[in-house]
Amino acid sequence: MLLSLACLAISLFFRALRWNILIEALGYKTRVSTTYESVLIAYFANTVFPRLGEVTRCGTLTKKENIPFDKSFGTVISERVLDLVILFGMALLVILFQWNLLGSLITSWLNPLIAKLKANVVIGIALITIMIALFLVILFVFKKKRHLISQNKLYQKIASLWNGFLDGIKSIFTMEKKGLFIIYTLLIWGFYVVMTWLPFYMLPETSHLGLTEAVTLLGLATLGVVAPVPGGMGVYHFIGILLLNGFYGISESAAVSFVTINHTTQMIFYLVTGVISYAIMFFIDRRSPLN
Repeated sequence: MLLSLACLAISLFFRALRWNILIEALGYKTRVSTTYESVLIAYFANTVFPRLGEVTRCGTLTKKENIPFDKSFGTVISERVLDLVILFGMALLVILFQWNLLGSLITSWLNPLIAKLKANVVIGIALITIMIALFLVILFVFKKKRHLISQNKLYQKIASLWNGFLDGIKSIFTMEKKGLFIIYTLLIWGFYVVMTWLPFYMLPETSHLGLTEAVTLLGLATLGVVAPVPGGMGVYHFIGILLLNGFYGISESAAVSFVTINHTTQMIFYLVTGVISYAIMFFIDRRSPLN
């Protein structure tokens, strides 16, 4: 488990290095130590309130290095979209290559969802129609009153934030170190796989599981962390136990122990490193922002 946490720390370090590339593409400079501490603080924040971490790490970077919040937030959104694409792509490959094993699980999840969509198809179409109509009305009013609206201070502030946000998103296309960005992304996910595989050796019941099972657990159970609950609490446990017990034949007690130990130690890691990083960033490191 300690080796797994070391891999987690390394993967987050590469995440900080990757974020630096996007920040540099915007014309700003920051220390790797600052971005790494911001990332650790962000994961700490996510254990308390889901999705708060994205806002927190941009806020800490703004306060420490004077990098505009809207621009850094745009880079974070770009990162998150890329990581979600990789995560869902990994989950899709896992399902395709292990359909005989996982097919019944996936259909059991999808069937209730499809049934609900069919039952509410009229409501869904009505809501989409209303949203499109509302958007067209707003667009029409904006074009008619554009000159007056553009002079409004609130509009100017919102427009400035929006433009900065777009600049941050565009950084993923304008960055110069694309090759290095790809390498860092591969290293991030490579260490994620290893950190998922190593804990198998904690228990005799799971010690025979290998990298294929690690990728499966990462691709499907990590979807629980994406769920809007603190640290994926509950959802991660449900999927992890279902996979280990229902599909890999691990006893229920061993599956519960594995998932609980794995998740709990990671949460402790985020809490401890987040608090330490915050203390270092704002109470110990007194260096001036980079120009």
